[in-house]
Amino acid sequence: MAERKIFAGPRVRRVRLSLDLTQTAMAEGLGISPSYLNLIERNQRPLTVQLLLRLASVYKVDLDQLQGEGGGAAAQLREVFADPLLAGEIPGDQELIEVAEAAPNAAVGVIKLYRAYREQAERLSDLADLLAREGHETSLSGARLPMDEVREKLEKRPFFFAKIEEAAEAFYAELSPGDDLPAALKTWLRTKHGIAVRTLPVHAMPTLRRRYDRHSMRLFLSERLSQVDRVREIAQEAALLAIGAEIAAELESLTLSSGEALRIGRFELARYAAHALMMPYGAFLAAAQRARFDLDVLASRFDVSFEQAAHRLISLGRTGSAAPPFFLMEADHAGNVIRRAGAQGYPQARFGGLCPKLGIHAAFAQPGQLLAERVEMPDGASFLTVSRTLEGPKAGFGERIRRTAILLGCDWDAVSETLYAAAAELPAARILAGTACRLCERQGCLARAEPPLTRPLGLDEMVTGLSAFDFQ
Repeated sequence: MAERKIFAGPRVRRVRLSLDLTQTAMAEGLGISPSYLNLIERNQRPLTVQLLLRLASVYKVDLDQLQGEGGGAAAQLREVFADPLLAGEIPGDQELIEVAEAAPNAAVGVIKLYRAYREQAERLSDLADLLAREGHETSLSGARLPMDEVREKLEKRPFFFAKIEEAAEAFYAELSPGDDLPAALKTWLRTKHGIAVRTLPVHAMPTLRRRYDRHSMRLFLSERLSQVDRVREIAQEAALLAIGAEIAAELESLTLSSGEALRIGRFELARYAAHALMMPYGAFLAAAQRARFDLDVLASRFDVSFEQAAHRLISLGRTGSAAPPFFLMEADHAGNVIRRAGAQGYPQARFGGLCPKLGIHAAFAQPGQLLAERVEMPDGASFLTVSRTLEGPKAGFGERIRRTAILLGCDWDAVSETLYAAAAELPAARILAGTACRLCERQGCLARAEPPLTRPLGLDEMVTGLSAFDFQ
């Protein structure tokens, strides 16, 4: 039977040094030459089963100690090298294991430095938000993923793309869909481009919501999608073909820095164009004003989802449009923010959106119900917020998928045109919130998740506050 060979040089060296032995002394005890032991320690020769047994009997070495793979440190090093800052320096798993085994103290040092870097980066980001809130511009930046770059671009600018809106209106007029936009889009795709639309069962598209097959000229949609989401996918495909030049022009204006960011940006703008087709600007604005911006009424009138109607409301930024400047945030039940956008740019400095008291977080306890609230910030600013959970793709039995909720908001001074203002003025709907816990100085807040950056933590040994993070 062939011997099992184990390369464990760094671990053998650590054993030898812990016993305060020279290579000559250990080699003599093992019955091998010093030069052979030197080769073993440099991983140029394997540890055979016989040598393992000798190490165990002569030096009382635990065999598991010699056969381990430094899994803990190696796993943490994988986390370090997964950071976008090191995107071009990603080593293989074996290399990380070798580093963790050959220099465990150095590996731990790298891990500690990385964690300190991440903590400082988060603190700098919080300080940047604080300075921005006070009106001071900063140039603090960190490593970003392409998705982060796209989101940042869309957060900071008005969520209105004039070229796409004009092209979408012209395309809608060409379609003349009447009351059946899905049929008109399918007919246009088939007659103009030879593309057929089919809905496939889950087993045929287990991980995709849509797929365009260029060879068979068919657009496949997953049956997981609701009817309105299928219409959006069809409208998105049609928009890319009919008004692709306008989408490309608006994409260029975003000045994204990488190919991946451009692909993500193109998808976001194509989805914007799909909403512009499903809810033409003029008709949607007129209907919104008549309905006093009732999202449920608008969703029913245009055969769209609550989410699609909310996204369309924040894009009513055409000059002269008499619409409140809505902004929107979408997050999941774990608090991960998926998107932020606004008619005038998302009000990050004034509103934030990370306060645990906001309705977007409470909505998950009341799925499908709409929460209208008046949110008051520490500096006196007030906002109307309307929050509701979203349905998302249909889940199969036993599947645990992420559900999200959206928050639609606007400055309180502009809410008189909406039917939500009266409900939000009720005492129970008044929420004292903050931009984020680290930037908020509200005393005794039972929802506080983190201490503020600007105040010393703790009262004194004679007093205990209600919050775990009470401050002086």
